[in-house]
Amino acid sequence: MKYKGYQVYTFKEHLRELLKDPAFKKEWENSEPEYQLSCKLIEARNKRKLSQKALAEKVGTSPATIAQIEGMNANPSIFLLKRIAEALHTKLQISL
Repeated sequence: MKYKGYQVYTFKEHLRELLKDPAFKKEWENSEPEYQLSCKLIEARNKRKLSQKALAEKVGTSPATIAQIEGMNANPSIFLLKRIAEALHTKLQISL
């Protein structure tokens, strides 16, 4: 892709190349639940116009914990996810 005469390498192009590696592709696909959780949490938090700090205060955890969950760098317990859902006035739903 070109932008103002410069060659730009987009994330999508980079990802397309990375997904050619079977090991990377497997890890990428395995991260789907964390990605979905991250997206849903950010969406619900933004919908209620809450900062990570404000949500953390409502949940009784640290802003760093909320940031780690949103950044897919945490493995939160179901107990914590229930508290987050309650603070966001929503229902935790888990499916297989």
